[in-house]
Amino acid sequence: MTSFKLHTSETAPEGAAPLFEAAKKNFGMVPNLYAVMAESPQLLEAYQKIGALFQATSLSAVERNIVWMTVNVEHECHYCVPAHTMIAMGAGVDQATLAALRQALALPDPKNEALRQFTLAVVRERGKVSDAQIAAFLDAGFTKRNVMDVILGVSQKVMSNYVNHIAETPVDAPFKAFDWSPEEKKG
Repeated sequence: MTSFKLHTSETAPEGAAPLFEAAKKNFGMVPNLYAVMAESPQLLEAYQKIGALFQATSLSAVERNIVWMTVNVEHECHYCVPAHTMIAMGAGVDQATLAALRQALALPDPKNEALRQFTLAVVRERGKVSDAQIAAFLDAGFTKRNVMDVILGVSQKVMSNYVNHIAETPVDAPFKAFDWSPEEKKG
């Protein structure tokens, strides 16, 4: 197995230090994901920028977390599922929704389930979703702008999920309480 370094401000390539400072300001730490991504400061910067852009979309905080968790669970990301469990709790995602997301089960709220299903279609079909899938999403109360917002969120998670698969990024201590494995998937 190829190992990837958990960079610090001192070991990261040029350009990563200001990105680490932004992480410390936002999270009070440099998450291991960022420490691995710092191998390519451009990747880390892109991930942070896409994250900020996704936060500014027309989707609510709960809806953004549904997109993130749906992708994380579908991609079976050992790092992002626990990290985003903690993030989702802080964003007000209720326990029933969070448990269903972690288990890949239908969500209790029909509109949220439509969002989960559309996100899954985007991931599974690699963007080649059908007119019927788009219509079901729009009929649930979403907009064409929301279609594009989901694509942005999926794009961000592809970056982190793939990095974590390749680098086998260790889960940070604050997220350990929310450890997850693909065996938890029931849906």
